[in-house]
Amino acid sequence: MKMVAPWTRFYSNSCCLCCHVRTGTILLGVWYLIINAVVLLILLSALADPDQYHFSSSELGGDFEFMDDANMCIAIAISLLMILICAMATYGAYKQRAAWIIPFFCYQIFDFALNTLVAITVLVYPNSIQEYIRQLPPNFPYRDDVMSVNPTCLVLIILLFISIILTFKGYLISCVWNCYRYINGRNSSDVLVYVTSNDTTGAATPV
Repeated sequence: MKMVAPWTRFYSNSCCLCCHVRTGTILLGVWYLIINAVVLLILLSALADPDQYHFSSSELGGDFEFMDDANMCIAIAISLLMILICAMATYGAYKQRAAWIIPFFCYQIFDFALNTLVAITVLVYPNSIQEYIRQLPPNFPYRDDVMSVNPTCLVLIILLFISIILTFKGYLISCVWNCYRYINGRNSSDVLVYVTSNDTTGAATPV
């Protein structure tokens, strides 16, 4: 009887009920590419015209700047890196090069871990939510409405929201991982067929 590894039971070539994992990974890479390109354009426009995105201390409710030049440059560098990673994943899925998908998969794992830490922080320190809301500017939208919500209900709502996000992100991670495995398996099969055909041809050649 052939033993099957536990993680292979969840392997599938389809995602989103009907889409192939390769197509899903390409669409996901393009979607992230568009989002990061828009963010990069916003950051570049803010860097070119700082007054447009400048908020005074009275508007923010404190003596600090919304974003200085150093933070802006870091954000632009991160956006450029993300565009490169998403482009690599899209190209890797399209050209069936599994190694190009690894950076995007690592980013997904890192993002999932950060969201999990946020959920754990909310669960362990529920009062931190109220403290964070109190630090927001007085004119922040819906600040008073959120403050009026029961703390326990607020924690449950936030945990439910984070759980939905984590479930969705976990599903996307599985789609990209299945795409990686599919391309790896396909390339391995192509190499095996090529080697076998060469061996057969060599054996049939008369000496």
